Amino acid sequence: MPTHILARRALAATIVGGALLAAPAAFADQAAGKACAASLTPDGKAIYSGVIAAGNSGDLRTLVTDTARSLVMSGQIDRGNARANAEAAGQCLEQARS
Repeated sequence: MPTHILARRALAATIVGGALLAAPAAFADQAAGKACAASLTPDGKAIYSGVIAAGNSGDLRTLVTDTARSLVMSGQIDRGNARANAEAAGQCLEQARS
């Protein structure tokens, strides 16, 4: 199997393996989410912003995973820290949805 496919699968498994919980569909508390996001790393902020821009179509874990994967594959965020940044952004997004 080509290396890039293995890398994508490993990245997906790492991100999906994170402890993100599905939350209600609406971003109800944007202020709490933004306050939390202010403390994220630049990569975490990129994931947070990407999910917010994508809207509320789908569950949070899928949105965070897809956004992080896309940012990694386009070279916009570091692959080695993608999981930690995705988990941190997911926590802020959960706050924004509460």
